Amino acid sequence: MNSSKSLLAVALASAIALVGCVDDAPPASDAPKPSAQAAAPAFKLSIDESQLPNLAAFNAADLNASTGACADLNAYVNENWLSKNPVPSDRTTWGSFEMLAERSLAVQKQIAEQSSGFAARTGVAKFVGDIYASGMNEAAIEAAGLSPIQGELDRIAALSTPQSMLDFMRTQQAQGQSLLFGLGGESDFKNPDLVIAYVVPGGLGLPDKSYYQGDAHLAERQAYEQHIAATLKLAGASDTDAAAQAKTVLAIETKLADKSFSSEEMARDVSKYYNPVTVAQAQELAPGFEWARYFNDAGLADPGTLSLSNPDFFKALSAMLSSTPIADWQAYLRFHSIDSAAPYLSKAYADQNFAFYGTALRGQKEQKARWKRVLDTVNGNVGEAMGELYVQVAFPAESKAQMQALVESLKVALKARLEKLAWMSPETREKAIEKWGTFVAKIGYPDKWQDWTGLQTTPDNYVGNVRAAVAFQFADSMRKVGKAKDRSEWGMTPQTVNAQYNPLQNDITFPAAILQPPFFDPKADAAVNYGGIGAVIGHEMLHGYDDQGSRFNSKGSFVNWWQPKDSEGFKKRTQQLVEQFNAYEAAAGKKVNGMLTLGENIADLGGLTVSYDAMKLAHPEDAAKQVDGLSQDQRFFLNWATVWRRNYTDKELSVRLVTDSHAPARFRANGAPKNMEVFANAFSCKATDPMVRSGNRKIAIW
Repeated sequence: MNSSKSLLAVALASAIALVGCVDDAPPASDAPKPSAQAAAPAFKLSIDESQLPNLAAFNAADLNASTGACADLNAYVNENWLSKNPVPSDRTTWGSFEMLAERSLAVQKQIAEQSSGFAARTGVAKFVGDIYASGMNEAAIEAAGLSPIQGELDRIAALSTPQSMLDFMRTQQAQGQSLLFGLGGESDFKNPDLVIAYVVPGGLGLPDKSYYQGDAHLAERQAYEQHIAATLKLAGASDTDAAAQAKTVLAIETKLADKSFSSEEMARDVSKYYNPVTVAQAQELAPGFEWARYFNDAGLADPGTLSLSNPDFFKALSAMLSSTPIADWQAYLRFHSIDSAAPYLSKAYADQNFAFYGTALRGQKEQKARWKRVLDTVNGNVGEAMGELYVQVAFPAESKAQMQALVESLKVALKARLEKLAWMSPETREKAIEKWGTFVAKIGYPDKWQDWTGLQTTPDNYVGNVRAAVAFQFADSMRKVGKAKDRSEWGMTPQTVNAQYNPLQNDITFPAAILQPPFFDPKADAAVNYGGIGAVIGHEMLHGYDDQGSRFNSKGSFVNWWQPKDSEGFKKRTQQLVEQFNAYEAAAGKKVNGMLTLGENIADLGGLTVSYDAMKLAHPEDAAKQVDGLSQDQRFFLNWATVWRRNYTDKELSVRLVTDSHAPARFRANGAPKNMEVFANAFSCKATDPMVRSGNRKIAIW
C-alpha cells in the first residue's frame, strides 16, 4: 500500500538523508504560511497541555553514583533511568526519542480528533480528518473484510501469461503501488537542480538480504514462511495450498535477495543508487520489461535519463519474469497485495501482519493503540497536511529564533576547525570551506507547504483514502521529473522527532517536534542546549563531510573535490573509527558493524566536537558557572548522553545490528566523548580510564 515515492524516499534516506531534507527560512516572527487549499483555518485548533506526556530532560538526580563518568558515561547518566523505564509493550525501543514521539502523537491526536469532528472541515483539515475518521471506524473496516482489495486479487487470479503480469504491474504502478521495485523522482546526482526518475530494487519481505541465507536468521525465515501461509489462509487458501504457496513466495524472494545489495552496501556506497541510463539502455539491460510503456503509464511519456540502481538485480528479475511459472508469481503477488494492505483491513489481517513484523521479528508484545496506528497512516500518506496543523499549536516563534542563533554559532565553529585542519591540503580545504558556505538550515516547518489540489478523501473509506493518497503522492512525484528541483521542499514533516542532512541540496533540517528537551529547551542553560540540539546541528553539518556526504560538492553534485593525499588521510582516520565501533559487543556474540555505522559515527564525533567549540566561543562567561554542582563542560557532556538513553527489545536490537546505519544508543553516548580530551578534562579522567582513548588511539577527523 505504500507509494513508490515512499519506497524510494526510504531507500535514498539510508544513504543521503542521514542522522536515525533553497530558500532561506522565514523570519522567526512569521507565522507558518498555510497551503493554497487552506487560506484560512476552517476552525480554531486548541491543545490541552494537561493531556500531553512529560518531556524527557537531563536531571542531575538521575546520575548513578556507583558508576563514574570516566568509567562509562552512558551508565553514569542513563543506567538508573533505563532500569526504571523498560520498553513499553507497544514499542520495541524506549528512550528520549520515543518520549518526544509520544508527545508529538498526543498533540496530533487532539488535532485529528478536532479535524474529524468538524463537519465543515476543508483544506488540510479535511484530509487529516477524513483519514483519521475512516481509520477509527472499526465497525466499517471489520464489515468490509477483504473486499477493499478484492478487485486487485481478482486481477491477480486472472493472470495467465508473462505479458498479463507486465500489464498488471504497469496498472498498479500508475496508482503508486510498487511491485518488485520502486519508482520515484529525486535530484540528479550529477545535476542536483534537475529531478530525474530513480528505479530502485525492492520485492523483499525480510529486512536484509542476509536474512535469506545461512543459519543466522533461520528462525526469522521460518517465521516469515509461516506468516505467508497464515495470511493466505485468512484469504481462503487451504492449509496445503497456503503452505505450498508460502514456499514459492520465499523461493522467489530468495532469488531476488541474491541479486540485491545489503544494508551495509547501500549505506556505505551512495553511488549504488545512481546508474544513469536511457529508456533504450534500460530495455537492452532488462529486456523482460516494456520500459517505455511502463514509464508512459506511470505518467512519464519521456523520462529522459533515469537512474536504474543495481543493474544485476534487474537483469535477474527480467529473466525471472519469463522463467518463473505464472502460478508462482500469482502466489507472490497475492500474498504481498494482502500483506501490504493488512494494517488497513479487518482485525484478523492486521493482527497477523503484526504477529510477524511486530512480535516475531522485533519483539513487540502488543500493537499500538488504534489511534496511534491510524496517525501513523495519516503521517505516512498526508504527513505534511498534519504538519501544517501541528505547527499552529506546537512550535513557538522564540524556539525558531534561538535555533537560528545556535545554527550560526555552529557554522562559525565549523569554519574555524576547517581553516585549521592540519591534515588537509589548502586545495581540498578551499573546497571544504566552499561547501560550508552553501549550507542551508531548515528549522521547524517548511516555508511553502505541499499543494494538495486534486486529492479526494471521504470520512468512510479507510483503504480508499490510503490508496487515493498513495496515487496522489506518486503522481506528484512523477510531475516533478524533468523539471527544476524545488529546494524549498522538505524531506521530513514538522511533527517528526529526528533531523536530517541532504547532500543533494546541502541542507540540514530540524523539524519542530525535535526542538524540545532533552534536545532543546529555550529556558535551559547554554551547556545543556549545546550538548543536545547543538550536537545534533553539528552532527547534521558533519554529514556533509562524512564518508558519503563528502562525495558531494558545495552545489550538491556527486563529484570528487578531494586531492588524492587528503582522501587517503581521511580514509585512514575513518578506518580507526570503524575499528573502534567493531570492538563494541551489543549482545552476546553480536557486535556493532563499524562499517555500516561509519557515517553516523563520523557525524557524532565531528558534531560533538564542533558544538563544544561553538559553546566556548558563544558563551565564554559560563566557563566557571556551576549548576547543581556541575560545570559547564560537565553539563554539556551529560546532556549529550541523556539524548542517547534508549532501551531495546532483544529482537529489535538484532534487526538493527544488520540494517541500521546508527550504532546502538549506548555506544553513541560513549563513542565520541572517548576521543575528546576536553571530556577527560571535564571529569578529571586518567589516561587509563575506560572512557579515555589516548595517544595513537585517540581519533580526530574534523
